[in-house]
Amino acid sequence: MEKTLLLIKPDAIQRGLAGEIISRVEKKGLKITGMKMIQLTDKILTEHYSHISTKPFFGKIVEFMKSAPVIACCVEGLDAVDTLRNITGVTKSREAQPGTIRGDLGMSIQANLVHSSDSKEAAKDELNRFFASGDIFEYEHHLAPFIYSTDERKA
Repeated sequence: MEKTLLLIKPDAIQRGLAGEIISRVEKKGLKITGMKMIQLTDKILTEHYSHISTKPFFGKIVEFMKSAPVIACCVEGLDAVDTLRNITGVTKSREAQPGTIRGDLGMSIQANLVHSSDSKEAAKDELNRFFASGDIFEYEHHLAPFIYSTDERKA
């Protein structure tokens, strides 16, 4: 089963939205197999945002991401990367579709509540960045036979 990273960002923590975000993920049939609250450091943020580290807004992102703890979640399910990206909505919250986390609850491009991995490769790297061995658990989702049809499991 595919795994991906969900970060519940400082604005969601400050606004008391972590439970609602996790609830939306679980209601979609994805399961949480790892979760921890952490305070991000310059080191992890520089690594996580290395693709934009030379941009003029990088310092503001680091400042924002350190303004409160985040909740890192390992999310597992069929097509977890794409499914979670669909649930979260596009990065620019004001452009995100209603029904998505960002579309319903986000306020801006920076105060957009969540981060989710954008590919299977990124998910693997990001999960390794935020979770140590033993922090992610394996367990059977008892509704799996009803959530995933036989055809979907073969795909």
